[in-house]
Amino acid sequence: MFRVLIAEDDMELRTLFERVLTKNGYSVTCASNGKEALSIIESDYYDIVISDIMMPEMDGYAFVRRLRDSGNNIPVLMITAKDAFDDMRMGFISGTDDYMVKPINVNEMLIRVGALLRRAKMINERRQTIGETILESDTLTVRFDGQKLILPQKEFMLLYKMVSFPGRIFTRQQIMDEVWGYESETDTHTVEVHIGRLREKFRDNKDFKIVTMRGVGYKVVKL
Repeated sequence: MFRVLIAEDDMELRTLFERVLTKNGYSVTCASNGKEALSIIESDYYDIVISDIMMPEMDGYAFVRRLRDSGNNIPVLMITAKDAFDDMRMGFISGTDDYMVKPINVNEMLIRVGALLRRAKMINERRQTIGETILESDTLTVRFDGQKLILPQKEFMLLYKMVSFPGRIFTRQQIMDEVWGYESETDTHTVEVHIGRLREKFRDNKDFKIVTMRGVGYKVVKL
């Protein structure tokens, strides 16, 4: 379960974010200002921070700068009532990863949080294992049973995504959005083609298999 730290002085908004994120499977901790958030994050691990800019004691800009100066690269989604370009520029200069302007669409917030977490996971790990099978992102290579396969980029990304969450069902549309991109016009039939190719290449693999959930999507099952 991913852990989210919310730094927001507006209690009503903070409660809304917490409720939405918790409902969608995140573990949430809240702080009312940057100073409190910094203290929390120094004593525990979090996967992502959602931070307001205008907060008492320590604002969002100072909070993020302190994080980056300490070497902490946790993804930060900055939220503010300000929509001027200079404010956005200041946010990115301070080290934030993404930016949203109030009023917040919570569905969009969930999409942005998910995207930041996926990006951070790929950057930080660059490698995934399942049983004795090793997937290496830098070279698009899969090693298993003494073999070494270099996959086309989309095939590798698709397999890496499912292997990262064994047992989790991915719909065709989820796969399209996360591997081909939200704005891709590629037909979802492409997913079936890539799944077929992966099954053929890994039919003798003893660590996992790709299972079709009829009418729903696909999942990787650890053997």
